[in-house]
Amino acid sequence: MLTIGQLAATAGVTVRTVRHYHHVGLLPEPERDASGYRRYRAQAAVDLIRIRTLADAGVPLARIDALLHAQPSEFASAMADIDAELEQRIEQLSEYRRRIARLDSGESLVLPPEIVAILRRMRDLGIGEQRVRLERDAWILLRALDPGAVAQRVRDKNALFDDPETTRLILAADRAVDWDPADPRLDGLIDELDAWTAAHERPGAPAGDRHLISARISEASPAWRRVVEALNHRADRRRAARPG
Repeated sequence: MLTIGQLAATAGVTVRTVRHYHHVGLLPEPERDASGYRRYRAQAAVDLIRIRTLADAGVPLARIDALLHAQPSEFASAMADIDAELEQRIEQLSEYRRRIARLDSGESLVLPPEIVAILRRMRDLGIGEQRVRLERDAWILLRALDPGAVAQRVRDKNALFDDPETTRLILAADRAVDWDPADPRLDGLIDELDAWTAAHERPGAPAGDRHLISARISEASPAWRRVVEALNHRADRRRAARPG
């Protein structure tokens, strides 16, 4: 006769596991003896080993009880079904791994290749990861709110990165992310960005399209927010000064 600890050790499981099998009805729990202990017969050890073996093979606990009492032909048929289910699950997990291996920071899950390529291009240029993530989120919002505008915006964005001067300004703005809003260096950056904006302004373009730092992205940095506010103010003054 075995104690519960000896039974667990025989099958290579924990006492807690034995008690769980009692609780779910897989392994009968013997009555206590005169000294108050539960004693297990050798058959309990055999049954526990079979339960553990089936569980380790991936058989759901809910199916193990039927298998323990199945005829050989029924057992073989059930195991074949379980094996097919496991094979299907393995293939599904393998596909998940293949998809994960193709991801670029998760971006390929939610964005098409042409936008992922823009984000990769930004990283290759040396633009910081914070700005890249904000750019990614802006693309996700654009695709949800105005999918028809995506193709043109992709062309516009690539055109920006094709221009060395524009790229220089984008990198300069990116380096300013952690500056204090009162940093005097921002004055020169604002002047340069305003000159670029005046040269590239498109009549009727949304406010978010006016600058190399969008209003959405400026929320992440007080320095960027100051830049965008200054550029918006200057752009508004230019429009107000135009005749008619």
